Amino acid sequence: MDFSLSGSQEDIRSGARTLARSFSHEYWRDRDGAQEFPWEFYSAFAEGGWLGIAIPEEYGGGGMGITEAALLLEEVAASGAGMNGASSMHLTIFGLNTIVKHGSQEQRETILPRAASGDLHVAFGVTEPEAGTDTTQISTFATRVPGGYRITGRKVWITKAGESEKLLLITRTQRRTDVSRPTDGMTLFLIDIDATKIDLTPIPKLGRNAVASYEVVLDDYFVPDAARIGEEGLGFQYLLDGLNPERILLAHEALGIGRAAMEIAVKYAKERVVFDRPIGRNQGIAFPLAKCQTHLDAAGLMAREAAWRYDAGMPVGSQANMAKWLCAEAGFAAADTAMQTLGGMGYAKEYNVERYFRESRILRLAPVSQEMVLNYVAVHVLGLPKSY
Repeated sequence: MDFSLSGSQEDIRSGARTLARSFSHEYWRDRDGAQEFPWEFYSAFAEGGWLGIAIPEEYGGGGMGITEAALLLEEVAASGAGMNGASSMHLTIFGLNTIVKHGSQEQRETILPRAASGDLHVAFGVTEPEAGTDTTQISTFATRVPGGYRITGRKVWITKAGESEKLLLITRTQRRTDVSRPTDGMTLFLIDIDATKIDLTPIPKLGRNAVASYEVVLDDYFVPDAARIGEEGLGFQYLLDGLNPERILLAHEALGIGRAAMEIAVKYAKERVVFDRPIGRNQGIAFPLAKCQTHLDAAGLMAREAAWRYDAGMPVGSQANMAKWLCAEAGFAAADTAMQTLGGMGYAKEYNVERYFRESRILRLAPVSQEMVLNYVAVHVLGLPKSY
């Protein structure tokens, strides 16, 4: 059993940390406040060749695994970039796994090199207002027509749709009532985002405001046959290839936010003097911080195991889900404790922990809620009867 990182993995972590920390806390505070996409940050990582870290080498990528991608995104989040920084790039890193595994040769050759260079932004269109967590209930429908499909439907919480050229879109090609299994009859497409024909509406939200989330409405939108990924009706199975790595990467992002919050809180606890002593000497301050660090480190071990298992081709559903649950809880607790440590200044934007508080909260909701993770563990790990 060996928990150490290889030399190349240490280099990845060090290089990502150096580049990410070259962007100040003020940069992220300004981008979040102005609700502006962090183009300078994104471009710096694109020029450094980081965005294609997990894309096969034959398509211009780094050919590395989820472990290396996770180290990259953890360092991005821990730098102070938080979810604003990580979300600017993680769809490129995990979302295109479906193209790698199930796309046509033409799709791979057209899409993957541009994504690896940072030239192509891709959004991920799954969630719908009436379906929520139950993806099998989606109603966006693709109707067969000569030469392609016409798609009508509505998606919500679509990250980067306004900045993206392509949308990885899950639809139904058969009604749920017409198939034997709820997951049958779903088809995956990679479509052009034509803003003159697709309605894109930003959704005002609590946090991660430098990277917008959109409502996307399609009305009889034509896409050619070449836009379909793999076979018709197998889209849900293809979608699953992206879900476990997504959970693993977001777990590491939650760890990074927790680390960023702890860094500020510990520094403040050492320097802030009240009643002639640094507040970090008081166990009422020290113990909650120590507890948070313990939880972050423990959650990190589960996240690393999940990444290792995925890269080794082993079953990883349980570990990926539990890692996401543990890291989301630990990251949010660290941000909340950091705010409490700073007291009133924790509520001020100047110290940044209020931003980590807002951004870490979303990781307890997305990409799957904490409750649905516990449902998964109850059924697939404990063998309890399914409750939904």
